[in-house]
Amino acid sequence: MEIAVVGTPEFTLGFQLAGISNLYNPEGEEERIKVFRDLLNSKDVGIVVVDSAVLASLPDRLRSQLSGSVSPTVLGIGTDEDNTLRETIRRAIGVDLWK
Repeated sequence: MEIAVVGTPEFTLGFQLAGISNLYNPEGEEERIKVFRDLLNSKDVGIVVVDSAVLASLPDRLRSQLSGSVSPTVLGIGTDEDNTLRETIRRAIGVDLWK
C-alpha cells in the first residue's frame, strides 16, 4: 500500500522530500474532485494525506465519502483545527485518545 498526498505545492513539498512520490496539486474544483474520486477507487493507495484547507473546499457529499472511507484512509492535516485525524482514530480503535 502506498501513501498519496493532496494539497498545494508548498504542502506537498515536505512529503516529497521525505520520499513520497504520489503527490497531487489540483488547481480547480473539478480537478480536485477527479483526483479524490480516482484515489478512492485506487487499489494501490492505503493512506491519503490532505491539506485541511483543500478538504474543506470539497463538496459535502464527497467530503462525507472521504471521511467514511476505510481503504484508503483519508487524513486531513494543516494549520486549522481539524478533527479528521481524531475521528479516524476514534472509529478505528473505538476510544477517543484526546479525552
